[in-house]
Amino acid sequence: MLKFVKHHLESMSGVEIYPIISLTLFFTVFITMLIIVWKMPKKNIEELSNMPLDNQSNTINND
Repeated sequence: MLKFVKHHLESMSGVEIYPIISLTLFFTVFITMLIIVWKMPKKNIEELSNMPLDNQSNTINND
């Protein structure tokens, strides 16, 4: 099966650009999220970290 796919892809012109595009897109999204999280205020991080332990929000959602 892999030989069929490899042979089929080798017959296409310009197919070597797709791995480069996907790697660039991955790193762009990863670096962007890293910057967003790094610049996020500490107060927001504390609120988000306490969300699973917050009983008030659980009781409101269960009613």
